[in-house]
Amino acid sequence: MGALTHESLVEYLLEEAYEVAETIETAGGDAELKSELGDVLLQVVLHARLAEERGAFDLDDVARALRAKMIRRNPHVFRPDGSLQDSFPATVEEIVLKWDAVKKAEKPERGHVFDGVPAALPALARAQKLLDRAERAHLATAMGDTGVEIPATEAELGDLLFGIVAGARAGGLDAERALRGALRRFQDGNGSLP
Repeated sequence: MGALTHESLVEYLLEEAYEVAETIETAGGDAELKSELGDVLLQVVLHARLAEERGAFDLDDVARALRAKMIRRNPHVFRPDGSLQDSFPATVEEIVLKWDAVKKAEKPERGHVFDGVPAALPALARAQKLLDRAERAHLATAMGDTGVEIPATEAELGDLLFGIVAGARAGGLDAERALRGALRRFQDGNGSLP
């Protein structure tokens, strides 16, 4: 095995995160979840150690930055000193509005609502994230008006998606690439498909 680098560890970080998701989604139990979360934490420790070796930051810096970010991004929960507020917003919408305002103030260089959605996300996860951002920004979108009959359950939806991927594959099409293309057109169309 070669020298450990941030780049060489990315695949393991992603794999461990997916293993946590699978454990949760398949009700793998608390012991398995604890183990999988430990594996993700190990990846964080390794990345922090590599950064410490080059004098950039260490694990304590990561923890301090996380604490500061949580306090800064959640003024509805925390006072500036980190203690809890006496009261909290009444609705999820109020919380989302406060969160969005804080994030916008933190990253004023982001000129568009879609900025900051990782391009490396799998296409389905990225589609959901972009649609969420478009809805929160009140962009004119094709959401809910797709002309596609959506199944009533996630199991039925999964079967439908799997069938679409199987049909695409049989037709020589790459479903992931096709969806990435649709997402680029959605972004270029400022929240609507051409």
